[in-house]
Amino acid sequence: MNVMERPASTNVTIVTQTRVRAEAFEPFATWQDETSAIIAKFPGFIQQTVMPPSPPAQADWVILQRFTSSDAALGWLKSEARLKRIEGAAPMLLGTDDIHIVNDSGGGVLPAPVSAVISTRIKPGGEAAYRAWEMRIAAAQSRAPGFQGYRFEPPVPGVQDDWLAILRFDTEANLERWLASPERQKLLEEASAFTEEFHARIARTGFDQWFPTTANTGAPPPAAWKQNMLVLLLLYPIVFLFGSLVQAPVLIGLFGLPFAIALFIGNTVSVLLLSVLVPRASERLAWWLQPSHRVIEIAGTILVVALYAAMLLAFWWLS
Repeated sequence: MNVMERPASTNVTIVTQTRVRAEAFEPFATWQDETSAIIAKFPGFIQQTVMPPSPPAQADWVILQRFTSSDAALGWLKSEARLKRIEGAAPMLLGTDDIHIVNDSGGGVLPAPVSAVISTRIKPGGEAAYRAWEMRIAAAQSRAPGFQGYRFEPPVPGVQDDWLAILRFDTEANLERWLASPERQKLLEEASAFTEEFHARIARTGFDQWFPTTANTGAPPPAAWKQNMLVLLLLYPIVFLFGSLVQAPVLIGLFGLPFAIALFIGNTVSVLLLSVLVPRASERLAWWLQPSHRVIEIAGTILVVALYAAMLLAFWWLS
């Protein structure tokens, strides 16, 4: 995930979801970096977050662009600089972009551990029926396990014709369970009378998925410094043990692989193991990651530092 930021208050976020051809991943990444440099100089720009695809859960690139006002956001969307960039990207894309403007003053704005961005186009004259239906489905999904938040945005004339809903859940499994639930399917059938077009896309945010937030409360992810401390707590023994027991004696010594290739294999194994171990460790240490009191936070930090020291002594002795 690539983030650049200027210190300022936020008002509006442009949520763009785009699907890129498999063979164009690297060229599009370069195109996105170049576009990021241009938007950084645009009046009213505050922050951009770029989330590359994370298959199979997230097949799209998700770009969040925050501006000081809706006028500034619309100015960027309609700017000659952006339109020229879009022309250059067209051959790399599958289909068209989904672009939505979200007011940041409400709750539930992206990013979240896992979110679904749902666009609905209503048949002419069906707005009142849709609003009443939306209230029913909002009440139903709020009871779904792992539900963390919800945003509902009306169309923006000249920018987006769709009604936009953003659902936030603590895990992909809980989100998928709700999306496929019989209760939701029944509600979607009821909406067919006034719905012209409907589709949903899932968005993730990098390693935040490793740290589940408090279910049904909308609590934010743990502080970044705690996430870093926990990842280091698990990464250090993985790297040490894999390097000592597998990388050096087997990959390099037995199979004669170059150090660069052996290191790449070790890093791949580390990431795969962390994706399994960090969520489990975060559940065990939830009392520290989401503390109810300052004393608990301090005690948890001391415990993690003590574990660092114990590992250092143990591995020092083993080496």
